[in-house]
Amino acid sequence: MDFLISNAYAEGAAAPAGGGLEMILMMAVFFAIMYFMIIRPQQKRAKEHKQMLDALNKGDEVVTGGGILGKVASITDNFIELTIADNVTVKVQKQAVATVMPKGTMKSA
Repeated sequence: MDFLISNAYAEGAAAPAGGGLEMILMMAVFFAIMYFMIIRPQQKRAKEHKQMLDALNKGDEVVTGGGILGKVASITDNFIELTIADNVTVKVQKQAVATVMPKGTMKSA
């Protein structure tokens, strides 16, 4: 049965010195790159979005994440009512607001 499986012998070469330290250093550099490229910008965008939602007032013209353009009719803690046409209002979650548009955007659209 030994003819099907060959024996494995060690080469005798020593492991490179400092291999563990290099690996830890490489992981730390990788984490730093991930932090500055992905995590930090996302936290900044989330903070700006929260500030925008806190500054919403009745009469502001906004666009939702779904692309609905409307004027804020009322604001509660979690929801806002948008007037999207004459006598047409929709209630959406406050978090769905993507951007605040300049005044007069609804008339020009």
